[in-house]
Amino acid sequence: MLRVEGLTKSFAIRDGGMFGAKSNSEVLAVDDVSFSVQHGECLGLVGESGCGKTTLSKMVMRALTPDAGSIGFNDRGTMWDVLDLHGADLKAYRRRVQFVFQDPFGSLNPRMTVYDIISEPLIIHEIGDERSRRETVVELMALVGLDARALSRYPHSFSGGQRQRIGIARALVLKPRLVVLDEPTSALDMSVQAQIVDLLRDLQQRHKLAYLFISHDLKVVRALADEVIVMRQGKVVEQGAADQIFDAPKEAYTKALIAAAFDIEAVEDGSVST
Repeated sequence: MLRVEGLTKSFAIRDGGMFGAKSNSEVLAVDDVSFSVQHGECLGLVGESGCGKTTLSKMVMRALTPDAGSIGFNDRGTMWDVLDLHGADLKAYRRRVQFVFQDPFGSLNPRMTVYDIISEPLIIHEIGDERSRRETVVELMALVGLDARALSRYPHSFSGGQRQRIGIARALVLKPRLVVLDEPTSALDMSVQAQIVDLLRDLQQRHKLAYLFISHDLKVVRALADEVIVMRQGKVVEQGAADQIFDAPKEAYTKALIAAAFDIEAVEDGSVST
């Protein structure tokens, strides 16, 4: 469904020098990264903070333009060159690829009701009339485990887990084929994390969704991912089937990440930072 080849992105930074002089330099955030996501598959993208995961997801969403590389999206047999899309074509791509944010508190407009939040993408993409939009929103509320009677409420009256369910409903309202999830459980406590993971797994199976799941939490990734990519300092360190990555990692960095996630002794002795 999605094919990424050779994506590279650097950012210019300005450093203050002595006597007010400034020097320009660059930081390479993503360095020649390639991967693919199959139909109905969850690809886990893991690595330490600052390794380039979110930058990579923003390029997939066309929120950032890469310096080099290509992104192809298979729309029911037609391969789109994502970086060459503009206007109505780009809008159509964004309808098929949706995003779930990390922060369930900051990603929802506090001045909008739940109904307005979930239905807004339908209005932007000019889909349906008021009656059909309400029917769709009510159906989605049930799908993510929320009571439709809460549609007139505002985000502040919901818990973190409930807000993330609202965010997931908003992402699904356009019936996307690929959902990019950027640390969707990191702001939640452990019990709520498990509930959201179960929900995501159920939605994927019901609707044949493909996920690009970005996280530093390897336990969550293992619960969901079919394939895994490990990144460090903008580069792909290791990639392969989830079972192979977690049960028989080849690279020392991957082994250290897994040790930190599943063996607290690795953190206590300082062998890997968290």
